[in-house]
Amino acid sequence: MKIKILSLLGFFLIFSSSLIFAQTNDKQILDKSVTPIKLKGYPVSPFKDTLFLVYTNVGSFSAKERANYISNKIKKLYEESFFEKDSVIIVPSDVSLDIVYKNDLVIMSVLKADANAENASMSFIAKRNLALIKRAIIYQNENYSQLPKRIGYTALLILIISLVLFLAGKLFNLLKKYIIKNKARYFKGVSYNSIKILSPQKQQFIFLRLFGFIKTITLIFIVYLSLPVLFSIFPATKEYTTTLLQWILTPAKSVLMGLVDFLPSLITIIVIIIIFRYALKLIKFFFYEIKSENIKIDGFYSDWALPTFNIIRLLMYAFMLVIIFPYLPGSDSSIFKGVSVFVGVLFSLGSSNAIANMVAGLVITYMRPFKIGDYIKIGDVSGEVIEKTALVTRIRTPKFEDITIPNATVLSSTSTNYSANTQQSTNGLLIHTTVSIGYDVPWTAIHKALIDAALKTEMIEKEPKPFVLQTSLDDFYVSYQINVYTKEPTKQPRIYSSLHQNIQDSFNAAGIEIMSPHYSALRDGNASTVQSDEKSNDKL
Repeated sequence: MKIKILSLLGFFLIFSSSLIFAQTNDKQILDKSVTPIKLKGYPVSPFKDTLFLVYTNVGSFSAKERANYISNKIKKLYEESFFEKDSVIIVPSDVSLDIVYKNDLVIMSVLKADANAENASMSFIAKRNLALIKRAIIYQNENYSQLPKRIGYTALLILIISLVLFLAGKLFNLLKKYIIKNKARYFKGVSYNSIKILSPQKQQFIFLRLFGFIKTITLIFIVYLSLPVLFSIFPATKEYTTTLLQWILTPAKSVLMGLVDFLPSLITIIVIIIIFRYALKLIKFFFYEIKSENIKIDGFYSDWALPTFNIIRLLMYAFMLVIIFPYLPGSDSSIFKGVSVFVGVLFSLGSSNAIANMVAGLVITYMRPFKIGDYIKIGDVSGEVIEKTALVTRIRTPKFEDITIPNATVLSSTSTNYSANTQQSTNGLLIHTTVSIGYDVPWTAIHKALIDAALKTEMIEKEPKPFVLQTSLDDFYVSYQINVYTKEPTKQPRIYSSLHQNIQDSFNAAGIEIMSPHYSALRDGNASTVQSDEKSNDKL
């Protein structure tokens, strides 16, 4: 019985101790769950010393990132050249209290989580941080102010810019004086073959104008590039630095990238130009050989060589331009196409007469009615051809008058070429003049007198001999036409003058009066117009 009692007593003691131990463990576990977890704080130290700590995260921003962000904002306020402490205020929002500068720059936000982390109210923490931020910035401005230093940097930079502008202007002036002093060496005029494009004086004038323009642009460029450096000294104007640089760098980058993108097309254009250039050289050589008659083609005259080459060259240039056009930058833009159409319409409307003259000039070239140096007659104009162009033909009359005739007029008028049959293998040009003599004079005497006069005339051909044609038998007289050959068509006025003088002398010697029968019948016994040798001597 005692054993049973002792056993029950032992069991009770063991159960009681187990129960006490279990309660003790539960209490310890409960105490551990209630103890708050301490968060790690990250310092906000824009000026090395810590102003306050940041404990909590906000969204994707960690506490450390928030601390760095707030430090950078405080530094930015310190860099403000004219900091206004009263402009730093607390602005409440729905979920936070924001510390803001000039209602624009948010320095930091105080959240409920920040207040719980420090066991204080949001208002307390916001006011404390505001006071610490103001005090730190004011202290730094009073002891480490950047304004005097920045003003000094500005003055020094302005001095350097002024010195650079002065030296650049001086250099340009020295260079200008040197060029003017040696103008005979540098300005010799501009000419192409025999065409004088610019005289030395005009070349010097254009160069000096261009030189002054380059000088002005250079000085403006120096000042413009200095402005970003000046603006970068003060934080308030630092944002203009990027803007000013972008105004230059953005177009320069666009141009550079455009050039880089254009390089493949440029190479293609250069290859096309080289191919066409050497093809034209080959064609030019071929046509010049035809012109010099080293190459002969049946039905193709040597004087057609250069006009044909010019036509082929124009067509090849047009074809080359058509091939190159798609490779030009901006060729596919609507503006480029509009300008092309406008120029085409303007050219077609404003140059109808010019095109008509060009077409007429082309037709005249292949008709070959005359060539340079020929003595011709177009309408009422007679003279030597001195120039043939695509638009006009120029003729110099025996009175040395240069007359310009549009090719369209030449093509629509009748032209007479006096030089076409004056080569060595032909008899020459047949010129003639007519005298009318009455029936009372034998025709044999008149023929002899006219032929004698023709043979005494200069610049006529002795073979074939001159001959006389009786062109009409009128009521009171007979018309006698003397015909002579000459190979000097450009000297027709002198030949006619000499022939008429010799006819007078020959008829006087033969006693034949060159007089209208009407006058002979009505002169009422007046003396004959034929001068005898005695009368001639008396007059002399």
